[in-house]
Amino acid sequence: MQAGSGEDEWREDCAPRRVLELFATKWTSMVLHTLQARHGGVARTGVLLRSLPGISKKMLTQTLREMEGSGLVSRHVRGTVPPAVEYRLTPLGTRFVEPVALLYEWGRTNADALDSLGARPTSRR
Repeated sequence: MQAGSGEDEWREDCAPRRVLELFATKWTSMVLHTLQARHGGVARTGVLLRSLPGISKKMLTQTLREMEGSGLVSRHVRGTVPPAVEYRLTPLGTRFVEPVALLYEWGRTNADALDSLGARPTSRR
């Protein structure tokens, strides 16, 4: 494969694949969207847990750790008793909110098309 060729766009490390890998789990996009749309970019763990029906505490913790490792959110511990932990969107995380919001809006606008899809074997619908 030659550099700059059309095939270059389909490498394993190409930008589209990296974006899809980042959002391979539904919770990453949902946490990003919820943080921005419902909480202005900042929320405590318990608030996020209540804002995301269906997510377990373990999955939320795992997702937040992965997002922190990726640089999408930052973790802040307040020196209260007991310690209060909040998560904030980073500037990078804020950049990723825009395409997620577009996708969510498309889903709301096209709910009828989504309803017409056949159930997938792994679907919980």
